[in-house]
Amino acid sequence: MAQEEAPRLLRRLGLFDATMLVMGGIIGTGIFVNPASVARAVHTPVLIVGAWVLGGIVAMAGALVYAELAVRRPETGGQYAYLRDAWGPIPAFLYGWSLLLVIQSGGMAAVAIIFARHLLVLTGWSLPEGAVAAATLGVLTLVNCLGVRAGSNVQSLLMLLKLAAIGALVGCALLLVPVHPATTAAPLVDPPVSLGLVAAIGAAATPVMFAYGGWQTTSFVAGEMRDPRRDLARGVLIGVAGVILLYTAVAFVCVWALGPAGLAATHTPATDVMSRALGRTGATLIALGIAVSTLGFLSQGMLTAPRVYFAMAEDRLFFPVVARVSPRTHVPVIAIALQGFAATVIALSGTYDQILSYVVSVDFLFFGLTGAALFVFRRRGDGEGGMFRAPGHPFTTGLFVLACAAIVAATVANDLRNSLIGYGILLVGVPVCLIWLRLRSARS
Repeated sequence: MAQEEAPRLLRRLGLFDATMLVMGGIIGTGIFVNPASVARAVHTPVLIVGAWVLGGIVAMAGALVYAELAVRRPETGGQYAYLRDAWGPIPAFLYGWSLLLVIQSGGMAAVAIIFARHLLVLTGWSLPEGAVAAATLGVLTLVNCLGVRAGSNVQSLLMLLKLAAIGALVGCALLLVPVHPATTAAPLVDPPVSLGLVAAIGAAATPVMFAYGGWQTTSFVAGEMRDPRRDLARGVLIGVAGVILLYTAVAFVCVWALGPAGLAATHTPATDVMSRALGRTGATLIALGIAVSTLGFLSQGMLTAPRVYFAMAEDRLFFPVVARVSPRTHVPVIAIALQGFAATVIALSGTYDQILSYVVSVDFLFFGLTGAALFVFRRRGDGEGGMFRAPGHPFTTGLFVLACAAIVAATVANDLRNSLIGYGILLVGVPVCLIWLRLRSARS
């Protein structure tokens, strides 16, 4: 009697799904808030908008790298698999460790709280923020346990609503709000051009790159795409290009409507712009748009990140049960539940603000290592049968790796304490990984 085949992940996602996942993984709350942080670092329209253009160039350089890596390694786990095959199990494990304890769960916890705040304001309900955030994460966990198609459909719908919200913000600002007098009177750059200006641009890079981060998460679900070599590469490039246009447009209209000083003075730039355009109705509409955007980000994270923990468990570097696939829905339900649980614990603990402050320093360390992995694969000739090769390599790849190093350095310089906490959590993962490696060796 033939042995029954174990349940496995199913390939049900296409190019549209990949593009929506890329954009959904990038666009969260950052673009609605971070233009003000950039304006507090640099003070002229050209530099404020230029910081988003520069960030977009770095993001596109990274997208080119990840597109080629996706062709060479079309496997579940994405970035985890790239790091594992280029640098070995320890850096790959540390990435998954950081994703669970810092990068993904911390970001999702903070965004869940932001969603709860906007939902409570819109509805007038008197409920604890933490409870609403936890319930939201619980619902999204259940949705994604129903299958990759269900999770992707919810994510795609929320992404389209995000696009509508951003389009309304840009359109209302340009059509209904006159240009701020300070915008046209401002100098091109902050005088004088000096090392201080360079440092200010470096400080602006942290909120910009935090807002641009997330395109890599789509690679986690490569094993569930019908044609990852084609659709994942195209989805990354199309999605990142679309986000660059949207982000630059939002930064432009924020400066247009509020002026450099007004933008620097506010903590709610999108709300202020819509209030000037449509009054209280505009503020309510953008609050609804931000709530939808946060929910979309959470949905995307719940769909993609658990595939990393699944891949780690398949490599016997994590609890074997995490690699278990549901025979009914064909998704790693334990891995999804683990992600939901970790994000919920952080949301309820109230430590999410601190965690967000060191996400960038840890995340971009692994971005740089992943970019450098392409040099390793090219030298070895691994996966040369692919359909896509990053244009401009090694220069575009080198630009991305150097930019990641510069962003890490700038973030550490601006917030040494929290950066060290992030790296401390990272280093704790080293002995944990060594234990798993010893256990794996003993079972072989």
